[in-house]
Amino acid sequence: MNPVNCLIADDEPIARQIIEGYCHHLPHLQVVASCADALEAKAAMQQHAVDILFLDINMPLLDGISFLKTIKKPPQVIFTTAYKEYAINAFDLAACDYLLKPFSFERFIVAVDKAVEQLSLSGVVPVIANTGSNMVDAIFVKTDSKIFRIPYNHILYAEASGNYSKIVTAAGSYMPGIAFSVFEKQLPAPQFIRVHRSFIINQSHITRIEGNRVYVQTIEIPLGSNYKEAFLKQLGI
Repeated sequence: MNPVNCLIADDEPIARQIIEGYCHHLPHLQVVASCADALEAKAAMQQHAVDILFLDINMPLLDGISFLKTIKKPPQVIFTTAYKEYAINAFDLAACDYLLKPFSFERFIVAVDKAVEQLSLSGVVPVIANTGSNMVDAIFVKTDSKIFRIPYNHILYAEASGNYSKIVTAAGSYMPGIAFSVFEKQLPAPQFIRVHRSFIINQSHITRIEGNRVYVQTIEIPLGSNYKEAFLKQLGI
């Protein structure tokens, strides 16, 4: 199984230690950050790709419910709290599970399995394969009952196609049955940049920019007015 990146946000040091210890017992889980409040967690999420967020509710500065509302593209969220009265609000925000403290390792495993299942159902699984001395970054996408491995540097751009995504490479296109917003979360920044509400491009394949058009090799991609400033800033222009 590919590593599943986890972030812990809880103002209680003992609670963080317990969750981190539980994670270490499951070899497919990788704790990328353990944070004492929501602002620290927000900063960590800008530095790391996060698949599962273990989130406390009663925290200083910004509670867990409010923090989740600020996340544009949330990962799988497992609330870890001593307060059962927030459960309805949590599930309204599409939380994967709700663990009441103190919770057992067995109950923790159940919650993690739910989150991992949801990640696999998204149709896109990030992978880092070790081939000798080189690290090759790629994703696996499922389409037409087949699973394809696509290196990130082979992707030219991705396009929203109805409710799903179209992935375009020099060798051909793929149409996994996943939402465009879900696919976007799997792409590493800053290599991939949103240039339009329906287009994400691989900046390493940009050949030129003309007005409100970006050329990826010879393909013309529209540059949306709402994305242009951030796009040019990302390129250092």
